[in-house]
Amino acid sequence: MEQKTTIKKIVLWMYGIFAGAILLIVLLFSLLSSGALGFMPGFEELENPHSNLATEIYSADNVLLSNFFLENRTPVEFHEISPNVINALVATEDVRFYDHSGIDARGLARVLVRTILMRDQGAGGGSTITQQLAKLLFHDPARNIWDRSAQKLKEWIIAVKLERSYTKEEILTMYLNKAPFIYDAYGIRSAAATFFSTTQDSLKVEEAAVLVGMLKNPSLFNPVRRPELVTSRRNVVLGQMLKAKYITREEFDSLRHFPLNLEFNRTDHIGGLAPYFREYLRTTLTARQPLRENYASWDTQRFIEDSIEWNTNPLYGWVHKNLKADGSRYSIYNDGLKIYTTIDSRMQRSAEAALTKHLGETLQPQFWREKRGRPRAPFSRNITQEQYETIIHRAMRQTERYRALSNAGVSADSIRKIFNQPFSMRVFTYEGDVDTIMTPMDSIHYYKSILRASLFSMDPQSGHVKAYVGGPSYRHFKYDMAVQGKRQVGSTIKPFVYTLAMQEGLTPCDMVPNIPQTFYLPTGQTWTPRTTSERRAGEMVSLKWGLAQSNNNITAWIMRQFNPEAVARMIRTLGIRSPMDPVPALSLGTPDFSLSEMVAAYSTYANKGVHTQPLFVTRIEDRYGNVISTFSPRRNEAINEESAYLMLNLLEGVVNTGSGYRLRFRYGFKGQMGGKTGTTQNNSDGWYIGVTPNLVSGVWVGGEVRDIHFDNLYHGQGANTGLPIWALYMQGVYDHPETGVTEEDLFEKPLNFDLDLTCPDEVAPDSADEIEVGWGRWQRDELF
Repeated sequence: MEQKTTIKKIVLWMYGIFAGAILLIVLLFSLLSSGALGFMPGFEELENPHSNLATEIYSADNVLLSNFFLENRTPVEFHEISPNVINALVATEDVRFYDHSGIDARGLARVLVRTILMRDQGAGGGSTITQQLAKLLFHDPARNIWDRSAQKLKEWIIAVKLERSYTKEEILTMYLNKAPFIYDAYGIRSAAATFFSTTQDSLKVEEAAVLVGMLKNPSLFNPVRRPELVTSRRNVVLGQMLKAKYITREEFDSLRHFPLNLEFNRTDHIGGLAPYFREYLRTTLTARQPLRENYASWDTQRFIEDSIEWNTNPLYGWVHKNLKADGSRYSIYNDGLKIYTTIDSRMQRSAEAALTKHLGETLQPQFWREKRGRPRAPFSRNITQEQYETIIHRAMRQTERYRALSNAGVSADSIRKIFNQPFSMRVFTYEGDVDTIMTPMDSIHYYKSILRASLFSMDPQSGHVKAYVGGPSYRHFKYDMAVQGKRQVGSTIKPFVYTLAMQEGLTPCDMVPNIPQTFYLPTGQTWTPRTTSERRAGEMVSLKWGLAQSNNNITAWIMRQFNPEAVARMIRTLGIRSPMDPVPALSLGTPDFSLSEMVAAYSTYANKGVHTQPLFVTRIEDRYGNVISTFSPRRNEAINEESAYLMLNLLEGVVNTGSGYRLRFRYGFKGQMGGKTGTTQNNSDGWYIGVTPNLVSGVWVGGEVRDIHFDNLYHGQGANTGLPIWALYMQGVYDHPETGVTEEDLFEKPLNFDLDLTCPDEVAPDSADEIEVGWGRWQRDELF
């Protein structure tokens, strides 16, 4: 009897313990579910889980240029994902995915028996795809084993809630959109583009197996660094697909012998198409309202220009001017915006290729040949040894290596010794970066010897910017010389002087004396522009001849008929905001303007006298496809239509008979076009601005600083530096008539225009030889 009582008590205690355990588990899960023991997503968060989505930047022809991102992730729908990816994922990670409700009991039993009790580490985990999604969506990395244990329990609860809120297809889609890979690739779309240069709907079975295999440990199973290990892991995934009957034995036997066939293309903020443009876009969108105290005392002009942009350009500071429905600001890094730009990917590729070709194959070799063996190369022979040493020392102090050594307490003498010791380094070349051994001091000289160039191209009617190249390589030369940088413009300013003449009633065929012009300055001194060419000296010549030959006498004659203040006002009317002094030398191009300003000003002529500010973006959409901003060009009528047409005729004269004639005889262009070359003092800057009926483009070429330049005029003039890049670019544009720009395009005459613009001295050179022999003679007046 006593034994039965004891057994009864034991049974009651066991029931009590079991019931208590059940109650504790229920209480624990209730507390976890309610959020009493830490964060637990509610219904709204489950319905709208947060995810960092990259902003996509599209060209005008709907090509994805790149992304802005914290995590390079772009969402896709289930039907946009290859079935091969779905099959590989389910077979490898959760073969009973379609049969459970978030928690796989058989999988948990396997973990308990084989992994925990039998210590079989190869038995696999028990987490379902839904649990893995819960971890990705709502958990930060665990700090310790107890933290991870609590997270595991929460994942079970979240997984069940997710299964109630979403369909199986939606869960798979969310997981594949959220999954992290490496090399800034998040989600299946970015992974497909990064590792196979393809889209997620086109992934083959073996490619899908590679990507799904990486999910176990992306850093370990890195196909770029560990191809053999990843091949083995891929074959494991293929084996799981065979077991799940997603592929046949024949397919498995064939696919497991395939090489990886990677087409690695890492997406970052530096590489890809139009990197200078993308950086301009990023800084413009995120710009803050200018405050004077945030600018250096010497930077007043930039404060003025930024203030004008803030008040007149809706794109400038867009994230600070536009709010979401909840009152928060947009983020270009994680709100999944879509930015539709005006860039044409075909024109952009042509622009980048043209700049690389002429710099890499022609100008850079010419420059190095000129500087070879000179003691202060790549600087001009005109600088002194003291100036040279000052520049190099300043450049050394600006390097990261110098700052690191200095911060570590290394003495100045020791730093100099280190800078003269050879190191392995990777350096820029036009054929691609190469590994070499070089001293840091030699690398400073090497990078300073690389010529810089920029190209800016826009539709004169719409203002749409079609191509934007700020330099030869954004990775190595980040300073943007298309919009940000400003240099002296030389003779490319002369058409602005002629514009005033046309606006005041003169015509291209009006005859004026080709004699020196003297100006009396307020100081009591005189100034006479230098003209070294004796061609037709003392004769009466047409204004068209004067601009075609870039003759300083004729430009100075126009300046004397009016005055420097009137010329400066005209330049302002044409859209130039940069500072300039209203002095006689203005007519020869002494001020510093940006390339984008110059191209926009020249576009006025092809747009019937209406100046249009460059437009970079047409619209911005949110992650759901709703248009949240649209952008239109800013226009003002600068000159009348007849004056604009007369200027086009003058610019055509430059190409047909003057300093731009190389475009006809060497590059074979037949269509209507005009333009102007420019070369500044000491050949520091070479320019060419070209105008066609539907596209206006400009090129600048020069050194990092003005003391780095060709010492001989033939190689340093704008006709040899800038004009060929423009020509190569236009050849590429004309190869793509679908862009809407062709050689058949014509300048449109104003209504009732009947003026005869055939001038008596408008004669093309007799031969190419005459052009080449006379080139230096014609170009001397490019210099001021």
